[in-house]
Amino acid sequence: MAQYPAQLDGVFVALADPTRRAVVRRLGHGPTSVGDLAREFPMTLPSFMKHVRTLESNGLIRTVKSGRVRTCVLNRERLALVDDWLAEQRRIWNERTDRLEQFVTDPEENRQ
Repeated sequence: MAQYPAQLDGVFVALADPTRRAVVRRLGHGPTSVGDLAREFPMTLPSFMKHVRTLESNGLIRTVKSGRVRTCVLNRERLALVDDWLAEQRRIWNERTDRLEQFVTDPEENRQ
């Protein structure tokens, strides 16, 4: 895990919350104003803004303010960080299970 930047830790912390994951999922359909996003969740706007700030501070979303409207945009490049980490974990575990399978199914070869 030490080979991954601290940014990955922040992304996982941000994605650990179901509200923030729902916001990321919603923003996957396109940019949306904070007001429109907040209406989908049963909480006050200040509470919802804490989720927006967490997502923004960890680079998962960007916000742009135009007049009185703040619009959220998903940062897909940051999600690639998680995808890369998961792909590496999948590769490591596939290699381990392949070696275990070979050890179990071909014990003669393993005695050498």
